[in-house]
Amino acid sequence: DRRVFVTEQEAMAVEGENLAKASIAVTNASLAEKEAEAMRRAEVAKRKAEADIQSAQYDLEQERLRAEEIVREEIAKQQMEIAAEAEAERLRRIARGEADAIISVKKAEAEGINEVLSAKAIGYEKLVAATGGDTAAVATLLMVEQLEPIVARQVEAISNLKIDKITVWDSGGGGEGGSTANFVSSLIHSLPPVHDVAKMAGVELPDYLGKVKQDE
Repeated sequence: DRRVFVTEQEAMAVEGENLAKASIAVTNASLAEKEAEAMRRAEVAKRKAEADIQSAQYDLEQERLRAEEIVREEIAKQQMEIAAEAEAERLRRIARGEADAIISVKKAEAEGINEVLSAKAIGYEKLVAATGGDTAAVATLLMVEQLEPIVARQVEAISNLKIDKITVWDSGGGGEGGSTANFVSSLIHSLPPVHDVAKMAGVELPDYLGKVKQDE
């Protein structure tokens, strides 16, 4: 009858509606799942991108630090080279100064010696002229000039002896005077006479300077 038909139609409508709702639910669930997967992938991609960015920033920072270290090392190297060159230049200047000072001293000494020799040459020339060109007389005069320091040295040698400190052992042989007196006398006689010193130099002293007394 009509009511049964209507009921069946309503039941079919409800069933169709439920099937539609179920299909919608499945579709929504699938959509939500796909959206979640998409969000997960997006988050992974985002984090990976952030990690890549951080890694790139780290690499850039390391490069910057290495560049700064290289710059510092290069600056330190240049500073060391500059300091070494400055020290070398300082030592070179000191060496040049010392060399110039030595050269100046040697030049002054040479000039002084030259002045002395020039003065002596002029003096010798005048001496030769004064003796009328007699070179033997010139040599004698020069030797006489040296007699005073020679005699002074001999006197100094004797005067420095501590006579009171001298003890002489002899064999008790004869002879006048004490042992010490004989020692001093023999010591004085052992000194070369002035005439002998002159002869060693090839100069014959004139008679007015005295003669050597021969031992009897």
